[in-house]
Amino acid sequence: MNKILLIDDNSTDNYINKLIIEKANITNTIIVQTSPVEALNYLKNVKGDFPEFIFLDIKMPEMDGFDFLKAYDEFEDDKKRNIHIIMLTSSHNMSDVEKANENPYVKKYLIKPLDALKLNDTLEAVFS
Repeated sequence: MNKILLIDDNSTDNYINKLIIEKANITNTIIVQTSPVEALNYLKNVKGDFPEFIFLDIKMPEMDGFDFLKAYDEFEDDKKRNIHIIMLTSSHNMSDVEKANENPYVKKYLIKPLDALKLNDTLEAVFS
C-alpha cells in the first residue's frame, strides 16, 4: 500500500494506531488528520493517489464520522474506487454498528484499540 489515512481527534489513539501500522510494515505513508474537516480538505487537495485505507473514528467534535461519509460521497467515483474505509471507534452502540454496516463505503467496524490481530484480520477480510 502507498498511503493510509487516520482520522481521529484523540492524539493517543492516533499515536497507537500509527505505531501498530508502522510495525506491520504495510504502507509507505501514514497521514494523520485530527478532524474530519481537515481530512476532507486533505483529500480535496491530495496530489497523486488517494489513500488505500481510511481508519475513521465516529465520535468527534465539529463533524462526526458519519458526516464525513456523507461529504466523502461527493468525491468523484474514480477517486473513491480503491479506498477501504474502516470505522475504528470506541462506540459499542448497535445503532452506530448498523449505520456503519449499511454504508457502502465502510468495509469493517472495529472497536478501539487497534492491535496487530485486528489489523491483520481487517486486511484479510478486505483483500480476500
